[in-house]
Amino acid sequence: MQHLVNTDQAQAWNGYEGSHWARNQDRWDAVNGGFNAPLLAAAALTDRDRVLDIGCGAGSTTRLAARRSARGRALGLDLSAPMLEQARRTAEREDLGNVTFEQADAQAHPFEAGAFDVMISRFGVMFFADPVAAFANIGRALRPGGRTAFVCATRVEANEWLRAFSTLRDILPMEGFGAPGGPGMFSLADPDLVREVLSAAGFQDIEVAEVEAYGTWGRDAADAAALLLESGPGRYLTSQVGPEEQERARQRLIDVLRPHEDDGAVRLSSTALLVTAHRPQ
Repeated sequence: MQHLVNTDQAQAWNGYEGSHWARNQDRWDAVNGGFNAPLLAAAALTDRDRVLDIGCGAGSTTRLAARRSARGRALGLDLSAPMLEQARRTAEREDLGNVTFEQADAQAHPFEAGAFDVMISRFGVMFFADPVAAFANIGRALRPGGRTAFVCATRVEANEWLRAFSTLRDILPMEGFGAPGGPGMFSLADPDLVREVLSAAGFQDIEVAEVEAYGTWGRDAADAAALLLESGPGRYLTSQVGPEEQERARQRLIDVLRPHEDDGAVRLSSTALLVTAHRPQ
């Protein structure tokens, strides 16, 4: 992978984290899929648009964009080889001829200038080492007047799953968990920071709103707790403590999630920032 600057993120997403998401892609789509409709509505795709999906993962949003832009094309970009491998297999199985995937670092990738009409992202833009440089580079890939729409994580207290996870603060070393800054899940959690970053990167007509969706986290509380604790943040935090504390954390999380069990599923509400902006004409 050439032109790589986000080396720590590349290591994570080509190691455990990327493999975990690739293995559990159906589960993560069940968690985050509720944001697809508001994201794509905000992107206002036409049937001829050239769409760039940043941090596409296993490609679910890229494939949705390709269907909406049936006479255009969609490119999914991600650091993670394991997730892109799955993305390509799924697109081939679904016989989508106008979608491609590329392993690259969006912050430094030499995009062809003006090659895309729209950039979209579902929770894929929070991991840049230098977000201003990254969005400026993405902006150059958009045609004059091109638009962007993405969703990113926001306040801990606005998310049921994050509030559940925060109950482990007396067991796990969670100092600073949820604080804006990055790179990481919460790097763009502050709407004012989002506006500042996009403005510095050359975007205009910046709008930021909160949007809520429900996600399915597991069959029951134990299954949902396992997914939370086996994902990147959960695995990192539990690795800092011993087996006794790990078991206490697991049991606590199960107890907190149990009231959310209903008809064979644990469903939790999530809130994200929905951001739209334009490249100047």
